[in-house]
Amino acid sequence: MTSDEVARPSRFTAPALGRRAFLRVLGVAGGAVAAPGLWDPALALARADSKVKEVETSDIGVTLKLELTQAPFPCDGAPYRAATVMVFVPAHYRAPEGDELDLVMHFHGHVTTAERAIKVHKLREQLHESKQNAVLVVPQGAVNAAESPPGKLGQQGGLRRLCGELASVLDTPSARRALGDCAVPRQAKLGRLCLSAHSGGYRVAAACLRLGGCEVNEVYLFDALYGEVDAFRDWVLERKGQSGRDRHKLISHFVAGDVRRLNLELERALEAQGVACLHERRPGQLTRKQLLSGRAIFIETPLAHSAVTFEQNAFRDCLFASGLRRQLRSSWFEKKDAPRQIDVRSPS
Repeated sequence: MTSDEVARPSRFTAPALGRRAFLRVLGVAGGAVAAPGLWDPALALARADSKVKEVETSDIGVTLKLELTQAPFPCDGAPYRAATVMVFVPAHYRAPEGDELDLVMHFHGHVTTAERAIKVHKLREQLHESKQNAVLVVPQGAVNAAESPPGKLGQQGGLRRLCGELASVLDTPSARRALGDCAVPRQAKLGRLCLSAHSGGYRVAAACLRLGGCEVNEVYLFDALYGEVDAFRDWVLERKGQSGRDRHKLISHFVAGDVRRLNLELERALEAQGVACLHERRPGQLTRKQLLSGRAIFIETPLAHSAVTFEQNAFRDCLFASGLRRQLRSSWFEKKDAPRQIDVRSPS
C-alpha cells in the first residue's frame, strides 16, 4: 500500500522520568503496569507526560502520538523498535457517566505504519462520522515490513497491559490539556472493546483473542482472514448462548482468493455449531438492521484489497452497527429494513 506521508504536527516535549526507579518501588517486572484491576494502573508510573510525543488537532478531533511501554514493540526476539501507539479522540467525545472508556483498536497490515494507516484508511474520519462515543487506538506493528508479528500483544495479558497503560497516560496532564472537553474519564475502566484488522493485522487480532486477558466484544476483519480461523471461531462460540450486547459479534469483509476461501470455511464451521451466519454477496444486500443484530456476518466486496476498509465506508458502518454507546442521534438507521445504501468515499 502506498500513500502520502502524514504531515508532522507540533510536538509536546517533557523531561524523561525515572521509570526504572518507579518500577523498583512498585515491584513491577519488565515495565508492566501494576494493575490490581484492569484500569487501576500505578499512577506514579503513568504520569510520564513524555509519553505524549505529538498532538494534532483538527475539526474532527485530536490525534495523539504516544510511546508506550506496553506497545507491541520493542519485544524480545524481534528487530522492531518503534513503541508508537496512535490515538484519536473525536471532537464529539464526552466522558460518559461512570468511569468506562470504550475503545476501537485497529491493527494495520503489511508494509505500512500506524501513522500512515490511520490516514490512508480514513479511520479517524469514519469514527467521527459514526458519531460513536469511543476512542480509536492504532498500535504500531512491524514498521514497513512484510509480516505482522504481534510482539508483546502475543504474550499472555498483553492486550490488558496495553489498555491499562493507555488509560493512565490519557489521564496525564499533557493528554488532558490536549483533549480539553474531549478528555477521557479519570481512572477509567474498560467499557466495550472492539478490535479491527486489515490484511496481515489478523495475526495480532487473533493473538489478542487468545491471550489478551480482557473481554473483546466485537471484531471487524477487512480482507484479513489469512489464517487463525480457529481463534475467531472459538471466540464467537464463547458467547454462543448470549444475545444483544452480551454476544461476541464478528463482521468480515473480503475479496476473492484465499481470504474468501477461509471466510467460507469459518462460516461453515460456525453454522455447524449452530451459529446463524449472514452472508452478503452483493453490496447493500443486507439491511442495516441485519448488520446491527447479526452475530457472524460475512460480506463479499468487489473492491481492491487496499480499499476494503474505507472506499465504501465499511469501517464506519461496522461502528454504526456496533454495541458502542452513542450519545449523538444519527439518521443511519432510517429505512433500516431496506437494503442499505452504499456510500462511496471520495479518494481525496
